[in-house]
Amino acid sequence: MTDLTEKERPAADTAGSFAELLRIERLDENTFRGRCHAGAPMRAFGGQVAAQALTAAGHTIGDDRDVHSLHSYFLLPGDPSRPIRYEVDRVRQGMSYATRRVTAVQGGEAIFTLSASFKRPEPAADRHREMPALPGPEELPDALAGWDAEARAALTRTGGFGSLDLRFVPPDAPDVPPAVPGMPQQFVWLRTASPLPAGDRLLHVCALTYLSDLTLASTAGLHVQPNFFQRTEPPRLIMASLDHAMWFHRPFRADEWLLFAQRSPSSSDGRGLSLGEFYDRDGRLVASAVQEALIRDRAPRAH
Repeated sequence: MTDLTEKERPAADTAGSFAELLRIERLDENTFRGRCHAGAPMRAFGGQVAAQALTAAGHTIGDDRDVHSLHSYFLLPGDPSRPIRYEVDRVRQGMSYATRRVTAVQGGEAIFTLSASFKRPEPAADRHREMPALPGPEELPDALAGWDAEARAALTRTGGFGSLDLRFVPPDAPDVPPAVPGMPQQFVWLRTASPLPAGDRLLHVCALTYLSDLTLASTAGLHVQPNFFQRTEPPRLIMASLDHAMWFHRPFRADEWLLFAQRSPSSSDGRGLSLGEFYDRDGRLVASAVQEALIRDRAPRAH
């Protein structure tokens, strides 16, 4: 991956910034420790767990390789009040590709596993799907603009979600492509709210891993309730990530606006499958994500 371009926004101190959410402490050559904020009451946010695990894997790889894919499973809910230990297994170190496996451990139990593959860049023909022509983020309101002060304060007290910029594209906005029957969709512009160092390619990939877990699962439940960040009432659905995979196609910056185009082809058996694609402002497809999530309806069932 080539070096990232410089950004117009001035660089920010990492203290209190989004980068701080991904910071981990190195205990030895293959072991790291971090802390994660809550995503739901008493549950560590899965996107942050995945991002910190990928950070740990990346710290055992040289600068000549970049992440090109990850595959992960959420095994147990993490406790946001306790540290998480990340144990890295150096599975393979090839000429072009290298593989790492990370186990996140808390209280002596594995709560999350991740396999990540890294590769050296190489020249090749470039082809990708075109980005849909949608309203830009400057034309859209902040995702939390409709929340009352108490709800906004409760969300930002988690210590993480206040470090984000989110702008949802209304379903009836001009040029929004019609949804395929039986396949709910949503489009959201997102980025980190604070600038990230330009040359730290691993940090931007890990930041996007965090961002990818914010709205993807909810896409599978849009036929029942709006996205969590758009809600004005207590959520009707119980949702939790089961597994998560990503592929990183081209260089990008996570502190610049990215369009996350999401759709869900299936929801059944208490599980929902969602697919997502990230595009930069130039319309390049920079990453793809697939997630299956637990989805359960709180509403009482008719007998």
